[in-house]
Amino acid sequence: MTDTRTDALEILRALVGRDDADFHEGQFEAIETLVDQRRRALVVQRTGWGKSAVYFVATLLLRRQGAGPTILVSPLLALMRDQVAAAARAGVRAVSINSSNAHEWAEVQQQLQGDEVDVLLVSPERLNNPKFRDDQLPALLARVGLLVVDEAHCISDWGHDFRPDYRRLSDLIAQMPAGVPVLATTATANSRVVTDVAAQLDRVSTTEAGTEVVTIRGPLARSSLRLGVLRLPDSRTRLAWLLSHIDELPGSGIIYTLTVSAAEDTARLLRDAGHPVRAYTGQTDTAEREESEGMLKRNEVKALVATSALGMGFDKPDLGFVLHLGAPSSPVAYYQQVGRAGRATENADVLLLPGVEDEDIWQYFATSSMPSQHKAEAVIGALTEHGSAPLSTPALEARVDLKRSPLELLLKVLDVDGAVRRVTGGWVATGQPWLYDRERYERIAAARVSEQQAMIDYERTTGCRMEFLQRALDDDTAVACGRCDNCTTAWFPGDVRPEMATAAAVSLDRVGVALEPRAQWPTGVASLGVNVRGNIPATERMLPGRALARLTDLGWGGPLRDLFATISADAPSTDAPASPALIQACIRVLAEWGWDERPAAVVSVPSRRHPLLVESVARAFADAGRLPWLGSLDLVNGGPAGTAGGNSAYRLSHVWDRFAVGPELAAALDEVQGRPILLVDDLADSRWTLTVAGRLLRRQGVAAVLPFALAVKS
Repeated sequence: MTDTRTDALEILRALVGRDDADFHEGQFEAIETLVDQRRRALVVQRTGWGKSAVYFVATLLLRRQGAGPTILVSPLLALMRDQVAAAARAGVRAVSINSSNAHEWAEVQQQLQGDEVDVLLVSPERLNNPKFRDDQLPALLARVGLLVVDEAHCISDWGHDFRPDYRRLSDLIAQMPAGVPVLATTATANSRVVTDVAAQLDRVSTTEAGTEVVTIRGPLARSSLRLGVLRLPDSRTRLAWLLSHIDELPGSGIIYTLTVSAAEDTARLLRDAGHPVRAYTGQTDTAEREESEGMLKRNEVKALVATSALGMGFDKPDLGFVLHLGAPSSPVAYYQQVGRAGRATENADVLLLPGVEDEDIWQYFATSSMPSQHKAEAVIGALTEHGSAPLSTPALEARVDLKRSPLELLLKVLDVDGAVRRVTGGWVATGQPWLYDRERYERIAAARVSEQQAMIDYERTTGCRMEFLQRALDDDTAVACGRCDNCTTAWFPGDVRPEMATAAAVSLDRVGVALEPRAQWPTGVASLGVNVRGNIPATERMLPGRALARLTDLGWGGPLRDLFATISADAPSTDAPASPALIQACIRVLAEWGWDERPAAVVSVPSRRHPLLVESVARAFADAGRLPWLGSLDLVNGGPAGTAGGNSAYRLSHVWDRFAVGPELAAALDEVQGRPILLVDDLADSRWTLTVAGRLLRRQGVAAVLPFALAVKS
């Protein structure tokens, strides 16, 4: 043994707590590349291989040689929590700076100054925080001993876990002092991603000659996993199958869904049937997510029903199963998620139940994240026009018609491209020229389409499923696994118990979601000609309302998606009264509403796209409740302008002063003064149409407005 190997093995055994532990193939090669050769390495190895052991062992060896702390760029808080705990077991002093521990930042800074930290974990987003970037990062870079980029596939252009801030790491790498090693690790990378990441690692400073990146790539086969695909006709049948067989799945595991509402609906269905499960999504409170992670690790729940928010970094070596209700958009993404199972067990079950709606969901997420040339130029123009003073994101919303999340994503993309810069107080334009890279975005879009087709091919293949996934990730060691449903026979049952089919049908037939009233006017809307600000007066607000369902719901979401997909401005003749089944479902929402005071009459929001639909629902409510239908508000000044889906400031400006209470409606309202009114609309997205319409009715003397919409977008 070399001295480095002897010392490294000693640290490894302390890390894993076993005196007989030894390195997996490739582990010491990576450590030696970093410690003895001080080079840059890309490690592509399957989940559970021990990538974290490489950088923890390398860190302690470098620290013994007098090197400064390791900077570990880690994408998820869950990953940070697990890594800090793992580091402590090996005697590695690891601390993190992230959005959830701001109260500890001052202490962490003191520890860094006192050289009491071996590993500093930061998120990629933290690297562009103005205070951290300008005040703390330069001093860290001056003495950094090792830079680690975990889950490095995120660097790749619009991959399944694309994060714009990861692209900034190539600039950070170029600033590294000469001779500082860099390690990038991932378990999910095909050749395209490997080439992309290696190119980012090969960035060098002006004082250092470039050296070829050492790529250490191992076989991705997971011998513990038993893969299978079960194609069922619809979401109702898939849920009925899950109800019938969840107790037969080994141990505890993860049930993945493609949308937040699907996760919440599925978790509710399983809980109602007595199964201990929890929903876990990007909208789940941070403390609740931590609690749920702990419960799964301790086997206190059968499963977490999760979106992709539970993925990278969640570490439960004995996870018994991973089941998907709906397929991820690529084999790379699928491999990353199923890799959570069977890391320290001989057997784990992985089953995919694809849905007919999968491709529509893939398309939505693919198009929503791509930058638009028009929107990008509008953002740069707004910042340029504002001069050197920064604009906050809310202030930008009043200048560019983009919702908060896509606006923040676009700003990060433009920041990485050098066109804008984040500073204290907001964003400024840099003045650097920016051109829309159409060829690049078209190449990315084509790659996505290809990977989506590969996922469909995985579902339909008659060959070995593990071999298919390995080849999709360009693993040339791929051979048949001998365990999957195609190598043997279907290892999972295909039947659905009748009583479970009934339970699933009842659950999916649930109706009614909350429609919360707007309480504040958007920031900066006065610049768009709407002279309001601050809180909406209580005397002008709506009460909490109801909608039949969300468009993303598993139950009524499907029929409503079909309804609003076939009725459009381009085909107004397809407008029609609501079906009897839809009417009955809406009436059930009213029956379960539980309002404080029964409405005295029904009023409609005027619709140019769906007039027959809206009127039929309003009249049905009036007939069912023996209430007068007073008609609709009037459209004035050309009616609502713009397009759906913009941010709050623009959506409000597009409907402001576009409705009026006509003489006939005003007279009818006089007859129900001091009583609530039921206000009916078709589709609620921003809720500003209902807010403005409700305000008009309140100012007309209506005591309360109870809003109802057939659907809400999400």
